[in-house]
Amino acid sequence: MNATIQEGINMDVLEQKWQQKRKWGEKREAQLFAALQTANPPLNEEEERLLKHLFAYMPIHDLANCDGEFFVKHVRDSLKVREAAPWGSKIPDYIFVNFVLPYRVNNENVDNSREVIREELMGRVKHLSMKEAILEANYWCHEKATYIGTDMRTVSPLTIMRTALGRCGEQSTLAVAALRSVGIPARQCYTPRWAHSDSNHAWVEAWADGEWYFFGACEPEPVLNEGWFRAPSTRAMLVNTRVGADYTGPEEVCSDHPWWAEINLLDNYANTKKITVKVVDEAGKPVANAIVGFQVYNYAEFYPIVEKKTEANGEVSLTTGLGDILLHVRNEQGWGFSKVSVADADTFELVLYRNPELPSEVDWDMAAPAGHNSDSEVQVSDEAREKHEARVKEGVQIRTGFEAAFWNEEKSAELAKELQLPTDRVAKVLITAKGNGDEIAQFLKENKAHGEWPLRLLEAIREKDLHDTFRDSLNDHLAGALKHTQYQDNKELFDAYILNPRVYFEMIAPYRAFFQETVAAADQAKYQDNPAALVAMLQNEIEIVEKVDRYAGMGMPAGTYQLRITDKLSRDICFVAMARSFGIPARLEPFNLNAQYWHEGQWHDAAFERAAQKHEEVFSKGTLFFDKVEQDSDQVAAYNQNFSVARLEAGQFRTLTIPFGEKDVYDRPFEVLTGQYRLTTGTRLSSGDVLVRCSFFTVEAGQEAHAPLVFRAEQIEVPVLGELAQEDLSVFPGADKAITIPASGAVFAWLDPEREPTKHLLRELRELKIELDSWGGDIHLLVGDDKIMGELDTKGLPSGAHYTMDIGNAFSKQIQSTLTDIRGIELPLVVVADQAGQVRYIYEGYKLGIGADILKTVMNMK
Repeated sequence: MNATIQEGINMDVLEQKWQQKRKWGEKREAQLFAALQTANPPLNEEEERLLKHLFAYMPIHDLANCDGEFFVKHVRDSLKVREAAPWGSKIPDYIFVNFVLPYRVNNENVDNSREVIREELMGRVKHLSMKEAILEANYWCHEKATYIGTDMRTVSPLTIMRTALGRCGEQSTLAVAALRSVGIPARQCYTPRWAHSDSNHAWVEAWADGEWYFFGACEPEPVLNEGWFRAPSTRAMLVNTRVGADYTGPEEVCSDHPWWAEINLLDNYANTKKITVKVVDEAGKPVANAIVGFQVYNYAEFYPIVEKKTEANGEVSLTTGLGDILLHVRNEQGWGFSKVSVADADTFELVLYRNPELPSEVDWDMAAPAGHNSDSEVQVSDEAREKHEARVKEGVQIRTGFEAAFWNEEKSAELAKELQLPTDRVAKVLITAKGNGDEIAQFLKENKAHGEWPLRLLEAIREKDLHDTFRDSLNDHLAGALKHTQYQDNKELFDAYILNPRVYFEMIAPYRAFFQETVAAADQAKYQDNPAALVAMLQNEIEIVEKVDRYAGMGMPAGTYQLRITDKLSRDICFVAMARSFGIPARLEPFNLNAQYWHEGQWHDAAFERAAQKHEEVFSKGTLFFDKVEQDSDQVAAYNQNFSVARLEAGQFRTLTIPFGEKDVYDRPFEVLTGQYRLTTGTRLSSGDVLVRCSFFTVEAGQEAHAPLVFRAEQIEVPVLGELAQEDLSVFPGADKAITIPASGAVFAWLDPEREPTKHLLRELRELKIELDSWGGDIHLLVGDDKIMGELDTKGLPSGAHYTMDIGNAFSKQIQSTLTDIRGIELPLVVVADQAGQVRYIYEGYKLGIGADILKTVMNMK
């Protein structure tokens, strides 16, 4: 390792953190650290230092889940690629250490994806320039995967390649891994939450010849610094990337965490401002070491995009966008909050109260950043654009050819007949498994003697689990669960809370045989009779270390038990896994994520902090009801879409985990912990701004608490923005008849089926099917013949929706020439017109909530 790397790494700090991780990993010393001495050939000085760097900053759950030989091979492979790649010598050492060497991108499962990808990709890029290689790598990623919205667990690059699907966080994980596999520095960029719509997004930045460039993962463009998210990113309040190191590069570090750094990249995308927050106590004195959360409204909650500790003078600073933020401060003495508009001042004072007096309710108008014109200065020739579109189509053909080998209805029916299992249920798990279908089918075949049990296990896990759970895990969990018969007659209890290996969002791995063989039979029997004894054992045996891992709950149960040190959530997951292994129904309670076990006919909290008490003693609880009230707003309450409820815990509000989008909330009892709560409702405006109401209330032990769900009403105006002449609606290439607008009006939406924004819009239209069916107008979904139609269908869409090919984009060009507000750059392009052809709504490009805008427009056109 040369001097530059040593300048980029504080060797004293590295040694200190390496020794701390070695201490935490001492229970797995042989599996983890023996590789430092046993590597063959022996490690040289550079390899040893890089290996220690990985150990020093890796999450604790990787100490529990992985072995040292993997990291030795990873270090050596990374150095070999750097030496072999034509651009390797150009890369500064601190860039290599932080953006090529890291073995993980996010919280994905760690596997040998780099090696597999390198074998496929290196031959395609090694003769190109760095910028050309980045573009080519993204074409390769496009061949491998397209967008789908999924749950929060990030699957590995190999799983994305196996299923050809992934959300943006997974697609960008694949793209970063691909670039790093061929020695090109890359980093995953996140806007943790948008301020102008309810979601977030991840993309990629790659380094070439001294500069960082951005692109959309698996969504290739003919040039770098392009992507559909470019315009939305100008409205971001933060764009960051995470580095497992004490980062010493040129960018602003926007977190001061000891085990990782978050780098603020917002200046590359948006208009920004550096603000200072000064925290004072009730006497006006500065408060040091208080945690300040910079929170944006998103998904009907206030989400901290950054948390930073105040310095000795009580101050903390952040470069952020020009929107509104809720500042929330806390420490051991108290807490406080204040809503501020970034554009109003450079410094904001925030008071930390010992016992804040909360109002019954407060209204805030949360303004999103306005954004700015982000037209690209890069000109792409027609020839280059045509070549690019051909590459995109070729990529789709390659991917769909791969998907053609997945299990289908016919093949699934044959297996179901062979196994004498229900055809529809077998087809569902095999088709859902995508490229992992053969593994799932083989599991069913190997366990034919168990009848329906293997199928019931597969039905108990989540859809994404079918993509990356293999037979070793499935066989372990089936055999381990079927040893216990006590609750098998209670299908609902047994399947969900004993048979099911899934606890939270950890990777599913074998653990039942391990626990059944490791824990003495007498102790297992004791735990079955008194599950509280298992709680007490884990309370004594497992050390809790919080805030070391960026994501809690990633420890796999067997590794957690071996390491004996983890975060609370991973400890609770380990408890649930052990309980199920011993035939005790267990779960994470759905609203508060507390570990629970079933005993004597009811659920009990695994009260680890009170493990010495009898198991009958549980946390104090009350009952929460959401009340429906008469109001001007016509919003339909949907959890985490327009309302949420959060409990005050240690000076911060933690949102309850009621299922996303849940609408059945009125007159329904929710059993919750006692304490202070905040109910947040929001009305998202078409501009991206939000009308927020926060109501505060208390839940007392054994009592009912009622929280009225009140939404602030939006003053909806539907102005006339232009007019579609009848000649604009005449027959155009691709249409089977002339378009006429019915009395209810019509929606015209031009789509790019390969892009994430289109998929969001179609999802929203499906979610609003009932409401749009009651409206009864036409929804014309138009796709230019230069785009890929794909497998678009009208299943689940409003009844008035249908697809039409816009040949030569003839109709699109007519509309654009008529409506001067349309730039025709970004899709989807949505136009709503009334019966007279007057345009009442236009939106171009990405934004979550276009479906809601459409609905508001069509229901208020006059």
